[in-house]
Amino acid sequence: MMKLFYLVTTLASVSAFAPQPINVRQQTKLNMDRRSAVAQVGIAASIVAGLPSIALADGASSKATVQRSKGIYGNRIFALVPAVDAGDFQAVAGEKNAFMLYNSGAYPGIKNKEKKAKAIEGTNAIFASIRAKDKGSLKKSFNSYLAITDITGLPNTVGENQKTAGQGYSNDYDYRVRTKAGTIYQR
Repeated sequence: MMKLFYLVTTLASVSAFAPQPINVRQQTKLNMDRRSAVAQVGIAASIVAGLPSIALADGASSKATVQRSKGIYGNRIFALVPAVDAGDFQAVAGEKNAFMLYNSGAYPGIKNKEKKAKAIEGTNAIFASIRAKDKGSLKKSFNSYLAITDITGLPNTVGENQKTAGQGYSNDYDYRVRTKAGTIYQR
């Protein structure tokens, strides 16, 4: 059985190196057979069909990802209000990533270029105040940033508010899970 296997594999490899008959017909732009013409048209069609998907790669900026970014990072930024009022520079500096992620996630793409520039300018003003250790300037720039970006924080639906606010989230992948806005009212 093994001898037959070696014989078949040897014949297969030898036949791969055997000379192939050459098509004597000349291939020019005007003189081509049907198979090569269809192949060229197929290749061109696949390239043209693939181009729009390359051009539309926008980093997955959908309405849901914008809402998620505003909900998660906006809430982290809004939670800094007591720290800013107290003049706690370290707490605000500790949330630098929240500012950066909010600016990039809440204002994606070319359409929001102006809003994103204003938000980045506000972030730079906040961190300039932190470097200068100026409490008044920090409070002013932080409140200005909240006004520019319309950050209000997540609503509080805990306690008595829960009965009138309705359902806060519907699955475990919602950004409101385990926050004050993520309650489910049960009777």
